[in-house]
Amino acid sequence: MKDLEDIPALMAQIGVCARAAATELAVTDSARKNAALNGAADAVWARRAAIIEANVKDMAAARDKDLSPAMLDRLMLDETRVQAIANGLRAVAAQDDPVGKVLEEWEQPSGLNIRRVRTPLGVIGVIYESRPNVTADAGALCLKAGNAVILRGGSESFHSSRAIHACLKQGLREAGLPEEAIQLVPTRDRAAVSEMLTMTDTIDVIVPRGGKGLVGLVQREARVPVFAHLEGIVHIYVDAAADPEKAMRVVLNAKTRRTGICGAVECLLIHRDLVGGLGHDLIRALIKAGVEVRADETLATIEGTVPASASDWGHEYLDSVVAARVVGDLGLAIGHIEEYGSHHTDCIITEDETAARTFFAQVDSAIVMHNASTQFADGGEFGMGAEIGIATGKLHARGPVGAAQLTSFKYLVVGDGAIRA
Repeated sequence: MKDLEDIPALMAQIGVCARAAATELAVTDSARKNAALNGAADAVWARRAAIIEANVKDMAAARDKDLSPAMLDRLMLDETRVQAIANGLRAVAAQDDPVGKVLEEWEQPSGLNIRRVRTPLGVIGVIYESRPNVTADAGALCLKAGNAVILRGGSESFHSSRAIHACLKQGLREAGLPEEAIQLVPTRDRAAVSEMLTMTDTIDVIVPRGGKGLVGLVQREARVPVFAHLEGIVHIYVDAAADPEKAMRVVLNAKTRRTGICGAVECLLIHRDLVGGLGHDLIRALIKAGVEVRADETLATIEGTVPASASDWGHEYLDSVVAARVVGDLGLAIGHIEEYGSHHTDCIITEDETAARTFFAQVDSAIVMHNASTQFADGGEFGMGAEIGIATGKLHARGPVGAAQLTSFKYLVVGDGAIRA
């Protein structure tokens, strides 16, 4: 490995090794990739004490930096979460291999047989912040799709990510695959990120996973194509035709289950017909659950609320805080989401199927829900085993980015001496 102080040389070497590994992975069969993932899962569980010990170091440093409770929750690993990491690796191994899948096949009058077939992207760079489980999720999904990956985790999760990465390398070794298939940048130096963003010769796509600052930096400076994962400014609109019991259950879960994830609801929109009834009941229930409710003029009359300011609309709290506003109708709710949302995940609670269809058609988000907690905005919950992130752009990948979204395709054309007239 190159000197850690010579960042350009270090990253260049990592890139060359990744490209070589990607060439081998492109023709690696499913059995060997799955063996590497299952071996890594076994190693994660066997080394759980060492992983948790490494995480303790990260948590102590994070507390010294006064990270928010939500960020600390994202960072923290215990035995239950380590088990979930191992389970996630096994779940990805159990999925169908997307590589080589025939997406479409047809015959031309010229006698050509044409197949459109899934192929790996090549080398993927993943830049992420404090969640150490992304090390395993990203490594697993890229490997499953036949890609090499360069992981650059956040400084907060440095020790945890290294401990998890060691398990991924063990799985690769035991399966006879190159350890360079999953590389973790071994420095906290931010210059490594700048290098990754310009490595057009060796990296095919960058996936940033983190806050608005990180994603904005990547989008501004990257010369490599980017799958953008923007902040989760998630809305729930409670329609006039909402079922009260469903609304109460969904809203509370969407805010309080885990406040620090991108699928947590950040803004509650309440139809004006529910003011004084279900609308007030929802606000009081959130306050009772320990949530700070930043309310508009109408809802601010409820005891325990905090008056909202203009900055509360379109804000990602990642904490026990939610903005709440009364809207006159479905159209105004959709207009609010268009103005303040981030095209991540938005939900309607209603028993009116026409309203639900309108919401589905007009809300331009990667994930649009009806009568379901936005906490389900997760690749694992979508049956993908895991995800690298939730892409909010419209090109190539949108929504949860799993193994299938980490592939491209090529056309395989077969003739029998065909010539063009």
